[in-house]
Formats: sequence, structure tokens, C-alpha cells
Amino acid sequence: MADFTIYPEKEPSKAARGLAEQVERDGGRVLAVYQEPVGEHWQIFCLLPRAKVEASPYQRDVSPTHAKRLTEAVRRVDRFVDPIVVVSARAGVYWTPNGNHRRVVLEKLKAEFVPAILVAEPSVAFQVLALNTEKAHNLKEKSLEVIRMYRGAEAEQPTSTEEDWAFQFESAHLITLGLLYEQNKRFAGGAFAPILRRVDKFLKTSLRKGLEEREERAALVRAADETLAAVVAKVKKRGINHPYVKNYLLARTTPLTKARKTLPSFEQTFKRLKENLEEFDVSKVRYDEIQRSSIMLAPAAAE
Repeated sequence: MADFTIYPEKEPSKAARGLAEQVERDGGRVLAVYQEPVGEHWQIFCLLPRAKVEASPYQRDVSPTHAKRLTEAVRRVDRFVDPIVVVSARAGVYWTPNGNHRRVVLEKLKAEFVPAILVAEPSVAFQVLALNTEKAHNLKEKSLEVIRMYRGAEAEQPTSTEEDWAFQFESAHLITLGLLYEQNKRFAGGAFAPILRRVDKFLKTSLRKGLEEREERAALVRAADETLAAVVAKVKKRGINHPYVKNYLLARTTPLTKARKTLPSFEQTFKRLKENLEEFDVSKVRYDEIQRSSIMLAPAAAE
């Protein structure tokens, strides 16, 4: 094996030694094997062949605008100073759960190697996603990332539960929204999020069974959204066209009033919401009310 620095000067873990050897076999170069300063876990600082580094299948899609801006910045300083985090997916393939935009930059610049911090435990890929601050997530990106994590976790640990993955998923409503965004990238997630946050909880069943229930929940939300779209069309027909109209209508028809001490179930909430929307009298809607509501209430998360 090629020489490299070990810090502190003691025997690395078996997993770290094995990965160091794998990096060399894959045509990379190990620069150091070290213990990170918080949990003292062994990690590897290395140069990996660019062609062998891929995006984790769980994270959000690349933003072309952000990738372009980052590429221009790297060109200006004429150097790459921010290593990405990777895990070994299998021999010859490394996934980055944090640093995909930087990986794309190196690809555009035709760099031969990717400076990387290789984490020994592949399962940490899910936790590392929570550290991804390279480009702030919007609601759609975060939801899609969560549902991809969910599918990956379900394939690897089908008997585990949503509660077991609560830290990685962050919030239960992101799972349901992820399914909705998968089918419709323009889904009005920001409008429905305030309701979903209150009634969508982590399931205690296995991920495999949980995914079936999640599909049922997404169908209930989708049905409410279809009804909402019909009501919005009626409002617009009256000459009222405002970007906040969906939020306004949901605020007026939600069955979750502040006065309620106990919340109805997810199913009850969205069935009742759909009924309330069907019964809503659009003749009472005024533009100035919608305008006032859009100013008074906090803006929904970006989609």
C-alpha cells in the first residue's frame, strides 16, 4: 500500500484500512487516514478518480444555475479548495451525499481527480444529507430528497420504521409531499404544508407497509388539490387573480382551527377539507381580503 499520514499515530480501524486499500486499487490516492475530532471516527482524506464519483441517488437534483455560478467562482480563483464527502457504494463507485454541485463543477472543468473525505460507514450517507448546506433546500427539493431516502432505506432495511429514521427524514409531511412532487413537480406543496405539518406523523409500521399508507395519504391530498383547483378556477373567472389565492382558500376551508384541542386523523382532515372546498361560496371572495391575508400571514415555503 502507498504511504500516507495516520493521525493520531495509532492503528486505524479495520474498515478504514480496507477502504484505504480499495481507494488505491481504484486508481485513487490516499493522503491521510485520520480520526475526526467530534466522535473520533476514522475517515480517509483522498483523491478519487472523477469518473468513479457519483451523486447519491437519495439527494435532490442539481440546480443548473447554482452549478454554473459555482463553476465560474472556481475558475476565478483557479483552484478547488472544498473537498466533498463520499461513501463507498461498492468497489469502484463512490457516492457523495454532500457535495454534488462541487462534483459537477469538477466534471465541467474536466478535473482528473476529486478531493474527498471518505466516510467508513455507508449508513452515514443518510445522516450526512442533513449537513448539506451547499445550496439551501426549498420545499420541493427537500421533499424529493426525503422520499428518495425513504425508498433507499426501505430497500436496505425494510423492517425498520419511519420513527427509526425520524432524524434523517426530519418531518413526516416531507415524505407525503415527496410522493406528490414525484408525480407533479408543480404541486402546490407550500399551500398544503401548514395543514400537513399538523396532522402528518411518522408511522410505526415497517417502511415497506408504510409506503403503501403514504401512497394512500398522497392520494387524499391529491384529491383535495383537484377540488382546490376547481375552486381557484371559479375565483379567477370572477376576475380575481392573485398568487396567494390557493393559500387563502385553504386557510378559509381548513378543518384545523386554532381552537381545536384534539386534531382529527389525516384521513378525516383531508376528506373534510375536500368537502369544505366543494361547499365554499366563491361569491364571497374579495381581492382585498386575499391581499390582506398574503401580507398578514407568513409566506409559505418556496416550492
